[in-house]
Amino acid sequence: AAGDEAAALRAEGVDGRLLVMGALTGAEAATAAAAIADVVAWDERFVEELGAAAARSGHPLRVHVKLDTGMGRLGTKDPDAALSVCELVARHDSLGLAGVMTHFATADEPGDDHFPAQLRAFREFAAAAKRLEPSLTVHAANSAAVFREPASHFDMARCGIAIYGLDPFGEDAAGRDLEPALELRSYVAEVKRFEPGESAGYGRRWSAPEPTSVGVLPIGYGDGVRRALTNNADVLVRGRRRPLVGTVSMDNVTIDLGTETDVVPGDPAVLIGRQDGERIACEEVARRIDTINYEVTTALTSRVARRYVRS
Repeated sequence: AAGDEAAALRAEGVDGRLLVMGALTGAEAATAAAAIADVVAWDERFVEELGAAAARSGHPLRVHVKLDTGMGRLGTKDPDAALSVCELVARHDSLGLAGVMTHFATADEPGDDHFPAQLRAFREFAAAAKRLEPSLTVHAANSAAVFREPASHFDMARCGIAIYGLDPFGEDAAGRDLEPALELRSYVAEVKRFEPGESAGYGRRWSAPEPTSVGVLPIGYGDGVRRALTNNADVLVRGRRRPLVGTVSMDNVTIDLGTETDVVPGDPAVLIGRQDGERIACEEVARRIDTINYEVTTALTSRVARRYVRS
């Protein structure tokens, strides 16, 4: 989405082809050029800015021209204007015409009329652009379009949520043979006894109805665990679902371990993922707070340590 992200990927040793799909200032375009990343354009004024940034950086920029076929975000809505941008890019000494693109608004809503209309409009534009530059890359499909319509695949697909192994339609990923690649884990930092009426968290939004044990986990909304999950989620500890109780704090959440418990400090806790045959899917978390699985995963902050595991 941003030039800085492309630069960060290069710094970590990623040497594959990168495409920065967001809007860029001149300085951000120069950062993208230095990272040898492709960029997106949709009007002639911006093409001139990209050319100037590329010339200053000493790195030519590969450009993808975007047609807005109905998403209503970045991109020109005029196919003729988009073709003019393609021609301008192709003539520019510091730029190269690399591709044409669009983005679907309703690919994840099977049976709607908008998606087919977008696809038809883009197909017509792409055919004209190919006549101008036969080698350019045509791309449109997001994760939902990949599953919904093979005709949307063109030369390249831009999978997002499916790369996490999550379902773009908000259903159980296993139904499409997707295997979730992300788990969110913490641990039990403390276990304490609660008597009836004792509360956990800000605002006393949960009080023990009977004698019970409460576990404290050192993870909260500062890590990306949404506050809307207050009294509205489960956590796996020792292979059992434990209700998240009390207000989600910046740095902690609390879970009800029940009247009798064998849970001890140090026990692993799973907020998203599997443990001992039990599972909490990202889609379940998303449904609880009326959002999508992608928002749940991208909300995880840099405070959460990443551990990359390959099986």
